Amino acid sequence: MQTNPKLSADEFYRIKRLPPYVFAEVNKLKAELRAEGHDIIDFGFGNPDLPTPKHVIDKLVETVQKPKTTGYSASRGIKGLRQACSRYYDRRFGVELDPEDQIIATIGSKEGFANLAQAITAPGDVIYAPDPSYPLHAYGFIIAGAKIQGIPAITADEYLAGVKAALATADKPPMAIVVCFPSNPTGEMADRAFYEEIIQIAKANDIIILSDLAYSEIYFGEAPPSIFEFVDPEDIMAIEMTSLSKTYSMAGWRMGFAVGNRRLIAALTRVKSYLDYGAFTPIQVAACAALDGPQDCVAEAREIYRKRRDVLVESFGRAGWDIPSPDASMFAWAPLPPKYAHLGSVEFSKLLMVKAGVAVSPGVGFGANGEGYVRIAVVENEQRIRQAARNIKLMMQEAVEPAVAE
Repeated sequence: MQTNPKLSADEFYRIKRLPPYVFAEVNKLKAELRAEGHDIIDFGFGNPDLPTPKHVIDKLVETVQKPKTTGYSASRGIKGLRQACSRYYDRRFGVELDPEDQIIATIGSKEGFANLAQAITAPGDVIYAPDPSYPLHAYGFIIAGAKIQGIPAITADEYLAGVKAALATADKPPMAIVVCFPSNPTGEMADRAFYEEIIQIAKANDIIILSDLAYSEIYFGEAPPSIFEFVDPEDIMAIEMTSLSKTYSMAGWRMGFAVGNRRLIAALTRVKSYLDYGAFTPIQVAACAALDGPQDCVAEAREIYRKRRDVLVESFGRAGWDIPSPDASMFAWAPLPPKYAHLGSVEFSKLLMVKAGVAVSPGVGFGANGEGYVRIAVVENEQRIRQAARNIKLMMQEAVEPAVAE
C-alpha cells in the first residue's frame, strides 16, 4: 500500500520548523544493545530512580478510592493545591502569592512552558534562550512560531554577558528572555547579583522573563532563589515554572506550577482552559500532601544526589575522565575526554555505549554550544556509578577505532 507523500509528517509547517531530534540515534542504539542482552548503565535520561515518598502515595491511594475524585478536574488546579503552592513559596522563598490569580497548576512544568509559549507568542517574536539548555525552552517557542536566539550559557555570567551583547546590537529587544538556574543540563547556579541585573534589563527594555526553577530543591551549597525574591510579580512581566518531578521523585505524575504576574497567569489559564481539564484530581491531592507534608524526604533525596555526584566525579576522574563537580541539579556536564574530542558528542555517546555499556546524553542535543560535552544524570546508584567508571577505564585504555571516528 502506497503512502501519500502529502501526509508525511515532515511536510507540516510546524514539524518542518523543528530541528532533528539528535537523541533519537543514541536512543535507538541503546534499545538495540539491550535487545541483544547487553547491560546498559543508563545516565542518559533524567528520570529519578528514587521512590516517591510513602505519605504521598498513601494520599493518592486514599483519594482515588473516592468516586467524586475520578471525574474531570479543574484546568487551573484545585484550590487546595494552589494554596499549597502558595504556602511553599512563602515557606521556601519568603514570597507571598495569591493562589487565585498568581498561581496555576500545570501538567508538569514542560506542559506549562509549552502552553505559555502558545499563549503569549506571535509569529516572528524573538526569544532569547540559553544555549545549551533544556530543549523545550527553544522548541516550545519554535512550535508557537517565534524565532529563538540562542545565547551561550555554559555559566550564568556567560549568559548575562551574552544577553547584554545581543541587546546592544539588536534592532529591538526580544519579547522574552528564558532563565533557567539551576541549569539543565549544566548544573550551574546563578547568584543573586545575576537576578538583580537580569530584572533591571527586563524592566528597562519591557521584556518578559520566563524562569524555569525545576531544580529548586536539588542543590549542594546555597539554596537557589526564586526570581520573585527580587521583584514583586506585579512590578514586572515575569512567570516562574516549578515542578514536583525531581523534588519528590514524581516525574511520571506530571505535576508542576506556573506562578507570577497576573496577566501572564491569566493568559496561560485561558489557553489551558481550551486544551485540558487539569491533572487527575487524586494526583493533585497527593501533590498537596507532598508540599504540605514532612520535608525530610527532600533533604534525604538531596543528600543521595550529593553522594552520587561525589562518587561520579571521583571514580570517573580515576578512570581518566575529569568531570567538573556540579553545584546543583541531578546532572553533571562533562567535557569529552581529550582523546575522544574529535568524535563529537553524538559519536562519543555511541562509542561509550558500545565499548563501556554506559549511556549519556550528547551535549549537542541541548543546543549548538553543547557540542563537545555530554550530560550525565546521576540516576543510578553508587555501585552502578563505580561499575560504569571501571568500564570507562578499560575503554580509555583502548585505541580509538578509526571506523567509529569517521
